[in-house]
Amino acid sequence: MVDEATRRVVSEIPLLKTLASPRDKELWVQRLKEEYQALIKYVENNKNADNDWFRLESNKEGTRWFGKCWYIHDLLKYEFDVEFDIPITYPSTAPEIAIPELDGKTAKMYRGGKICLTEHFKPLWARNVPKFGLSHVMALGLGPWLVVEIPDLISKGLVEHKSK
Repeated sequence: MVDEATRRVVSEIPLLKTLASPRDKELWVQRLKEEYQALIKYVENNKNADNDWFRLESNKEGTRWFGKCWYIHDLLKYEFDVEFDIPITYPSTAPEIAIPELDGKTAKMYRGGKICLTEHFKPLWARNVPKFGLSHVMALGLGPWLVVEIPDLISKGLVEHKSK
């Protein structure tokens, strides 16, 4: 499922240790700290590899995440809002990432713009609880989804560059 380059990228993301959800008050704070450290490392690695492709931030509680992701196609940058909530059963359950503006434009998406990660990503996530975190969702979920879906949506005329 994962090529060697992806394995290398993911191997450089710190693994998380704390098994905690938003219900676990003090433990959740520790889990959030690990999440932020892993995200910072992943973003730094991406920048160093000239592969910067997203920004994320959260609400104060760390339960609602939002930001931007982008994809470069034919030297044009296509940028999208991205959002997700942390499930109450996190990290046993992976977050469902949504790109609301693409809702209804591809079969690989659920209502509300939630991207389809069922067949490939969710079994991988389940085998790696609690070691995987939000940076892994981005690297193994959203990133590959964008690479497959955005060029297809552009070729079908369903996504246009903002300059048009």
